[in-house]
Amino acid sequence: MRWTFVMPSRMCINPIHNKKGILNRSNNETREESWEVSSCAMESLYNIDLISEKIPVILDDSETWHIMLSTSMKLKERGSAHVYGANRHELNDSSDFTNLLLINRTASPLAWFVECKDRGNRSDVMLPYSFLQTMAASRLRDAAEKIKAKLGDYDAIHVRRGDKLKTRKDRFRVERSQFPHLDRDTRPEFIIGRIQKQIPPGRTLFIGSNERTPDFFSPLAIRYKVAYSSNFSEILDPIIENNYQLFMVERLIMMGAKTFFKTFREYETDLTLTDDPKKNKNWEIPVYTMDEGKEAAS
Repeated sequence: MRWTFVMPSRMCINPIHNKKGILNRSNNETREESWEVSSCAMESLYNIDLISEKIPVILDDSETWHIMLSTSMKLKERGSAHVYGANRHELNDSSDFTNLLLINRTASPLAWFVECKDRGNRSDVMLPYSFLQTMAASRLRDAAEKIKAKLGDYDAIHVRRGDKLKTRKDRFRVERSQFPHLDRDTRPEFIIGRIQKQIPPGRTLFIGSNERTPDFFSPLAIRYKVAYSSNFSEILDPIIENNYQLFMVERLIMMGAKTFFKTFREYETDLTLTDDPKKNKNWEIPVYTMDEGKEAAS
């Protein structure tokens, strides 16, 4: 598409997911120090050179970007245009911006890599959803490979709970959820029923999850040799500084499993723990038992 993406050299991180930020927080820190602990270097997450083999990418602190900026400034109106706050449709429809370097363009609410897709024509999608998942920084990829080697022949499940289990009350004070079956479907007893045909007893099962309750998945150990990233602290502790890095390693491990169950379906061939759609605008009454589900269906 002849586009070069300029990515920020650092990415904001919620303090909840930043171990370093939580440990080193100070009331007297400067703005720069605060930015350091509330963000992480983009290159600590992604392999920019690897991404650039598919889509040219440069960081906003790179020499290449500084040269492009200085050159465009010298060209003045023939080279660049500051368009902060401008409507995206105005930029696309106006020929005035066709050959200019657009600076400070309002970002798309969609992920940056989605800009490489023709969202109106699914057959023209260039990048799969798994693209960024495989573009992890080298040291994260190395850690994942070491853990995979220790696991040997294994299967994996990704259990998304936490943030997805939130409910709200309607005007009749009835609890509703966007994912009405998720809480039920991601509990150990239901997980066993869902995966038992594809993953036989005795297999090594790697679990990646945002569930915070200690020993929540312990019942699975009755049938499987359960493993978590926390079992490999000797590999991860020296390199992991935040949960974003940890999840990228876990994703690589899960993608390397013989059989992998996702929480939600992204492609038709995916094995999933729940049939709830990943995106749902409707808020429905949660279903917590199999009997409730049958009653709702009838």
